[in-house]
Amino acid sequence: MPRETDKKMMEILRILAEHDKILGAKTIAEELKKKGYNLGERAVRYHMRILDEKGFTKRIGYSGRKITKKGLKEMERGLVYDQVDFIFSKFEEMMHYTSLNPETGEGKIVVNTSTIPPEAFPIIEEAFKKGLCVSPHIKLEKTDQDYNIITVCGTTIDGLLLKEGIPILPTFAGLVEIEDYTPKRFTELIAYKKTSMMPLEAFTAGEMTSVLDVIKEGNGKIPANFRLIPETGVERALKLFNKLQRIKIGGILKIGGSGENVLGIPVEDSMVGIAIIGGITPICAAQEAGYKTDIKMAENLIEFNKLNLVAPSKTLLKEPKSSDKERVRFLLAKAWNLIQKVDFEPDKMRGKIIANISILKRKNLDTAIKIIKEICEKKPEYSPLPYFKIIDLNENEVGIATICSLTIDGILINHGIMSTPTYSGLLEIKGDMRRFVELTAYNGSSLDPHQIYISKDMTKVHDSLKGSGRILASLREIPYIAREETLEVIEKLQETGFNILKTGKTNEILYNAKVKRYKAGIIISGGLNPIAAVKEKGLDIKIKAVESLMDINKFLSINEI
Repeated sequence: MPRETDKKMMEILRILAEHDKILGAKTIAEELKKKGYNLGERAVRYHMRILDEKGFTKRIGYSGRKITKKGLKEMERGLVYDQVDFIFSKFEEMMHYTSLNPETGEGKIVVNTSTIPPEAFPIIEEAFKKGLCVSPHIKLEKTDQDYNIITVCGTTIDGLLLKEGIPILPTFAGLVEIEDYTPKRFTELIAYKKTSMMPLEAFTAGEMTSVLDVIKEGNGKIPANFRLIPETGVERALKLFNKLQRIKIGGILKIGGSGENVLGIPVEDSMVGIAIIGGITPICAAQEAGYKTDIKMAENLIEFNKLNLVAPSKTLLKEPKSSDKERVRFLLAKAWNLIQKVDFEPDKMRGKIIANISILKRKNLDTAIKIIKEICEKKPEYSPLPYFKIIDLNENEVGIATICSLTIDGILINHGIMSTPTYSGLLEIKGDMRRFVELTAYNGSSLDPHQIYISKDMTKVHDSLKGSGRILASLREIPYIAREETLEVIEKLQETGFNILKTGKTNEILYNAKVKRYKAGIIISGGLNPIAAVKEKGLDIKIKAVESLMDINKFLSINEI
């Protein structure tokens, strides 16, 4: 579906996916009305015919339509800028329908659904026994070869707080560092309202968490999420938490005081922060052990009494004694400080640029360089500037420095053009068509989203060389009045060897990414694309994006390395 996709058709796809059954025009029209779209049955039929033609839906006699696999894929990737809002609205919907009565144990809760191999279950069970979960109640369903394991999602607690009349603001998902079995601080965060992917999903790659280390040694990182409530609701919230503990629902890591910093997250006056362990933490333990899993978070609602107690559990973690004064630093804050120091002069090809640094074993360097050369020779536009630097680190490791796309923001600002990094994303390429299928805001993440996409094996740089794949790219915005001047600077940069994928017109949607009013967007490929290609070939490589400033004269062109 092209970028001018009608929102109404996307909502129809979502309705069909949510109900997972054949629906007629009347039912769809009723559901659309709930979402704020006043379409009659006739108009719905018109939109459905278009969806049929595109292969996104299939007509089943006179009963209605059902969504196809192609439609499900389109729904996930279609209006990615709309998906950013949809993710948060999904949490709100789940909270609204939570109906558990903590005193009777009856009612619906929000659950995660994960697919695991049977041999992974003992590891998962151990995490439950140690209390590294929201609740040790699960439901295990056997499929052909695997298990579907249903676990309690932390959104259940948000829904129950809401049912108590307490305003609840889910804010962040991230990783909490554990030291000596004590939660110390959030080390990484993504804001719920700033991403097109499930926020906690961003941190489920095995290399990001260390749940097994927490179980064995008391040190490591676990998934967690963070919400805010008014200080006037604390007393009622504590009573609710006590009731939930009796039916073994908890996972609370820290409840702050009014305006108190909670595990490194600053909290406004008169508000209270609550950190809760991620419901998918036991599944992350299985991933760390090398088992392949498929995690779907806040996927459904289920009656609590349909779950079974997996094992008696005890709380492994200790109560944090005091708030850590160190605050989580968001990516954009770090980026601005580096952007301000960029002094690269395109005319003279000298000055400082922002670099990413990736670390790999020395024995793999020649192979990595060969891969990087292939990508840059076939698709030079996949790198902002195909210059690299090899860094000697120690006897066994070397670093590869690549030029970060944020360098271009620094250059534009030095020319008096306010360039604001807006979204880091994953760009799908199919022939001549390009569109973002994932977006995460720079001001809503502590980690460069490109690192996340690489760690979760979401790129397909090599496949894109054949005409269909996914590469890293980002969007920045400039004032519309500065567009002509920007084009002049970009022309000079391109003469130097820099690559710009596209400069949009005022308010133009670029590759499915929405630009603010009175702004023009610029799309630049990610400096880590060649590194992503290296990882795709199975080489172990550690990535540090937006890492430091370096002098361009210490870099070599792709033909020189």
